[in-house]
Amino acid sequence: MNNIETVSGSGVPLLLDDIDTDRIIPARFLRCVTFDGIGEHAFEDDREQDPNHPFNQDRFQNAGILVSGRNFGCGSSREHAPQSLMRWGVKAVVAESFAEIFFGNCTSLGIPAVCASRDDLTKLAAAIEADPTLEFTLDLNALTLSFGGETVSVTMPDSARSALTSGQFDALAQLLARKDDIAATASKLPYLKSFAAS
Repeated sequence: MNNIETVSGSGVPLLLDDIDTDRIIPARFLRCVTFDGIGEHAFEDDREQDPNHPFNQDRFQNAGILVSGRNFGCGSSREHAPQSLMRWGVKAVVAESFAEIFFGNCTSLGIPAVCASRDDLTKLAAAIEADPTLEFTLDLNALTLSFGGETVSVTMPDSARSALTSGQFDALAQLLARKDDIAATASKLPYLKSFAAS
């Protein structure tokens, strides 16, 4: 299992409130069978309407830390939204607050979603605009985000932080790690024995 304690990368500023999942990934992309290639469609409609959208700008193309505003990821519960961000290159999201289901989906994918004050978010966005190559380091143990000699405090529910730092966020990895125990239990269940025999 993969423990996630720190995340580093440059930033991409999108300091807007109430960005819903339909804006993150438009509904027409929900028909995909796998999530392969979905990253290139993150914010597609917004990017078409605004050629200056941060996800269109070359200076932010390798960013790993997304900085946004209040109620990020509201709207429908589609897992495609964090999947598209992750496949675009986002490794962590810092916002004022998150919609609950979006937050849970991020955690399940190993994407830390942490909260910061509006003043600190404004400071982060300004620092990114001033130097798009600036490196940020999110420390989930210390609950800090460091950049350019400065550090701001972030928050995250203890349950999510513990799941990420212990590697317990990955349900499939947990199952695979216990496959011998699962097989042993399955061998004792009479209805599975009869199914295997037929």
